[in-house]
Amino acid sequence: MTSPHQPHQRRPDAPGPATPTAHAGRPTSIAELRSVAQPDAVRQRRNAEHWTASLYLRKLSPYLTWLLLKTSISANGVTGLMILVGWSTAAALLVPGITGAVLALVLGQLQMLVDCCDGEVARWRGTSSPAGVFLDKVGHYTTEALIPLALGIRAAGYPLDFPDDFLWTTLGALLALVIVLNKALNDMVHVARANAGLTKLADRRGESEPTGGLVARARRLARFLPFHRLYHSVELTILAFITAIVGVFVGGELADRVLLVALVPLSILAVIGHFVAIMASKRVRA
Repeated sequence: MTSPHQPHQRRPDAPGPATPTAHAGRPTSIAELRSVAQPDAVRQRRNAEHWTASLYLRKLSPYLTWLLLKTSISANGVTGLMILVGWSTAAALLVPGITGAVLALVLGQLQMLVDCCDGEVARWRGTSSPAGVFLDKVGHYTTEALIPLALGIRAAGYPLDFPDDFLWTTLGALLALVIVLNKALNDMVHVARANAGLTKLADRRGESEPTGGLVARARRLARFLPFHRLYHSVELTILAFITAIVGVFVGGELADRVLLVALVPLSILAVIGHFVAIMASKRVRA
C-alpha cells in the first residue's frame, strides 16, 4: 500500500532552472497563463496532483489566478488563504446535520482550488521558495488533523456530555493522529535521504514502489480497494457528506459514529501498510 494522494507541492515543485523566471506584468490571456503556470512538468507529476485537480480544478484555477495576479497578494499570501479555507472546512463540520456537511464539502473543494492557485501565482511571478512549500505543508497537515477532530465532535452529538462522549472525541483525536503520522512518513523519507546525502527522489513510478514479494502484491491489490486514499481533506468531506445523507434516514449521530468507527481501524491499517511499503521500496535505500 502507498500513502494517500499527496497535495501538489507548491514551490519549488518541478524540474527547472534554479532561479524561477519572473514575468513582467499580468498575463495577456488565459492560454499564456496556462503555459507558464501549468507546465507539463507540473501536470505530469505522479504523486503531486490530487484527482480533483486533474479532473477539473486545473481547468478552473487559471481564472482565479488571473484575478489574484491583478492584486498585490503574494504566492505565500494565497497559501495563507488556502490555510484559512482549510480550517474553515473543519469548522463547518461543527454545524450539526447535513448543513454542516454540505458547507464542508464546498469549502473542501474551494481549498483545493486555492491550493492550485498559489503555485500558479508563484510560477508566473517567479517567486518559488522553500517558505511556500513549508506553508503548504502547514495548511494540509493542520486541515487534515482538524477535520477528524470535528468528525469526533459530530459523532458525540450536541450538547456534549462528558465523560460519556469522551469515546467519540477520543476516536476523532486518534484518527487525526494516525492521519498526520501517515502524512509525515513521506516527509520522513525526504529527511532521511537528505541526512544520508542522497539525491532527491524523482516524482515518477518505480521510485516509491516495493521491489517485489508479498508487499508488492499487497500494493497491487490495494489499487482495487484504495481505502488508504480516504484520508485527504477532500475525501473526508465527501464521506462526511454521504454520511450526513444517510443520517437523514437513520439518525445523524448513529451515521457519524459508524463512519468514525470504520475510519479509525482502516487508517491504522493504512499507516502500517505505508510504513512497510516504504521499507520495501528504493526510497530509503542508498
